[in-house]
Amino acid sequence: MTKLAQTLGLTDFQTEILSTVRQFVEKEIIPNAAELERTDTYPQDIVERMRGMGLFGLMIPQEYGGLGESLLTYALCVEELARGWMSISGVINTHFIVAYMLLRHGTDAQKQRFLPRMATGETRGAFSMSEPELGSDVAAIRTRAQRNPDGSYTIDGQKMWLTNGASSTLIAVLVRTDEGAESPHRNLTTFLVEKPTGYGEVAPGLVIPGKIDKLGYKGVDTTELVFDGYRASGEDILGGTPGQGFFHMMDGIEVGRVNVAARACGVGIRAFELAVRYAQQRRTFGKPIAEHQAIAFQLAEMATKIEAAHLMMVNAARLKDSGERNDLAAGMAKYLASEFCSEVTQQSFRIHGGYGYSKEYEIERLMRDAPFLLIGEGTSEIQKSIISKRLLAEYRM
Repeated sequence: MTKLAQTLGLTDFQTEILSTVRQFVEKEIIPNAAELERTDTYPQDIVERMRGMGLFGLMIPQEYGGLGESLLTYALCVEELARGWMSISGVINTHFIVAYMLLRHGTDAQKQRFLPRMATGETRGAFSMSEPELGSDVAAIRTRAQRNPDGSYTIDGQKMWLTNGASSTLIAVLVRTDEGAESPHRNLTTFLVEKPTGYGEVAPGLVIPGKIDKLGYKGVDTTELVFDGYRASGEDILGGTPGQGFFHMMDGIEVGRVNVAARACGVGIRAFELAVRYAQQRRTFGKPIAEHQAIAFQLAEMATKIEAAHLMMVNAARLKDSGERNDLAAGMAKYLASEFCSEVTQQSFRIHGGYGYSKEYEIERLMRDAPFLLIGEGTSEIQKSIISKRLLAEYRM
């Protein structure tokens, strides 16, 4: 039987990886997701299994101990994981972005220092741009790194919305430095901050206040990060040169948007699976509700949206893998996939009727998870701003 969101042209190795991840999702994630989500428990056992499968090093080159696979392979694996439970894909998302930034922009010493441990999952990454009052206005960052006479830096300020903030051991954090540039974007620097896991003052001058309670996206920890006289060295600057942080982060966010699109596809696929199964089981007026045109047409719309989102996500990943510029494709994929995911999840919820409002049914959890994808790695409005600027540049009269 033809299934949704199939990807043509995969290698035998890619097909084998996806098959392994799919079986893992069916056996280990879906049966346990409801209880882990209900108790907001970090999925430690599942994370350890993912480490053993090599998923933390999926895109890290073999010379550093990883599998050296493509962004497409990674995105398709994320799609499978999010189909099981979106929070699981969140565990590896920020890790992947930090590893990518290190690989693209890190010094040789930084790559040798971090990437082998990241490939095994021993070191796990998080990243931070946002602050309590700035939202998407990255140029307005207030957290500041002041250079000291001995070449070290003292960092003070507060960061917000760190996925894996407590469970990570390496954070790529964007702060303001005094570079004297006219453009505020060129006065931003990415620091690599190592820390132990946990909450409270995890290092001198570095505090993880506690876990933020969220509507959905449970299990994975989301935190603040407070710097109060934290000392960093010049060797902790990503790439070794201050003032390049904005460009480092935007490169990381670009591939992160492909990741969010993949997660939206995964959640949408699961919402459709639940709806099409329920519609064939639930009977009204003497027949399954799937045979009523009102429901059948909704299933057709849902499937079409999922297929379109998946194709755009795959295209954005393949563009990046080919070395082509993909900010337009990534923005479009993230925008369309997240919006369609929200619509498909709501349609599935409606098909379930009153049962969709019960926590005993999986669709209730998806209804709380899907909204995060509308805002993660840039809101839909930010994506439309990016898309329109690129289009106007391409079609300038």
